[in-house]
Amino acid sequence: MNMKLNLAIILVSAGALLSSCSKSKEGKFHPDKPLVDSTPLVTLSSSWKKAVYLMDNFPNGIQIYVNTTPINAKSISAYAVIFDPKADLELKPVMAAAEKTVTGFYNDEVGTKYASINGGFFGSANASYSLAMYNNVVSAINIKSLSRSYNSVNTTYYPTRAAFGISAAGVPDVTWIYHVGTGNGTIFSYPSPALNLLNTAPLPVPTAILPAVGKVWDVKSAIGGSPMLIKDDKINITDAEELIVIDNTSSRARSAIGYTKNNKIIILAVEGGNTAAGIPGVNLAELAQMMKDMGCIGAINLDGGGSTALTVNGKQTVKPSDGSERKVVTALIVKEKI
Repeated sequence: MNMKLNLAIILVSAGALLSSCSKSKEGKFHPDKPLVDSTPLVTLSSSWKKAVYLMDNFPNGIQIYVNTTPINAKSISAYAVIFDPKADLELKPVMAAAEKTVTGFYNDEVGTKYASINGGFFGSANASYSLAMYNNVVSAINIKSLSRSYNSVNTTYYPTRAAFGISAAGVPDVTWIYHVGTGNGTIFSYPSPALNLLNTAPLPVPTAILPAVGKVWDVKSAIGGSPMLIKDDKINITDAEELIVIDNTSSRARSAIGYTKNNKIIILAVEGGNTAAGIPGVNLAELAQMMKDMGCIGAINLDGGGSTALTVNGKQTVKPSDGSERKVVTALIVKEKI
């Protein structure tokens, strides 16, 4: 054979190989997306490893990381979902008509979904104590009043608690909110929380100008939690002002959500209560520091303990404190934007 013929054979063979690689067994072309997004969405420390085994068929704009590096001499198992809300992805807060597991929320969600984590706090009879809003429809509100002892008498307080939201333009935010008015009211955002503290007289019911001059919160989807962890790029844990007691200084399983300076969203689940494996979890200060170290300039705590659960690509990640997933009332789902 001459050189031209050899070259022609090589080119034809290469073309056939490329064609076979780009088609399925049925001959259909695969979507034009990489199996694993290789460009990091945020800059993380070396303790965070990309969990490629959880990212099958993930599009660009969403990545999963795992961290098993001890914190303050404690064994850790933590998973993070990082995604770009301006990609073809959305964060969907959901509330169930009846309690179900995080995996149940994931399985029941229609469309293409990638991850689901537990949401805010809840009580008996399917009562949510935390905001859940999707596409401007409020399915649950942040608790508007609660009872605490003051001068040995049960007294009503009106806390402004933390919430995480995303605007119609895909810009995330964290703030302290209150539903002003009757029923669902109007969600007002405040630059600082109402200074309600245990063993002090309660402040008045929040309004548009109390506890500080507020503004209508301009978000289309949101989830409530408590307390605030990071605000304006500073760790600011306002558990006392929000009147939230959740083993704040004890090690336990924790869930959190926040965002970075370049508006990437970080969802974090930290395993805890796993005595068999010696994984106790973290306290609120350690949780806030983890989010700060990942680059968050705003973050809030979600329900934790036995409620902490994270499902990614249909697989459970952190081991639940209760031994099996607890049924919860609200959850967050990261899914393909419709």
